[in-house]
Amino acid sequence: QVQLIETGGGVVQAGGSLRLSCTASGRTFSAAVMAWFRQAPGKEREFVAWITHNGGSILYADSVRGRFTISRDNTGNTLNLQMDRLKPEDTAVYSCTAGRLLTVRFRDYDYWGQGTRVTVSS
Repeated sequence: QVQLIETGGGVVQAGGSLRLSCTASGRTFSAAVMAWFRQAPGKEREFVAWITHNGGSILYADSVRGRFTISRDNTGNTLNLQMDRLKPEDTAVYSCTAGRLLTVRFRDYDYWGQGTRVTVSS
């Protein structure tokens, strides 16, 4: 069993930055694929980025590549998402998730946090 808790959301102006963190409990964190998804009001959940268990491989959605950076600290059981040059269209609830597969499909992940809201004002 893995429990995930996200922190770091808030309100920021366009062009600004936010850093999200996800703290995991459970001994399987270091072996899990970790990812961030987001869901904007009235839209489907959208893949943002995933990172392999050792951080050796990373994939970003086209919409965030070059602006967002995913990282993990297996010692501290923490997953991070540094978000720079934020745009109003980045407004969403951001959730971290853990799983066993390298996939962009949210249904393939096993554990989810409750989400943290990010609002980017224009």
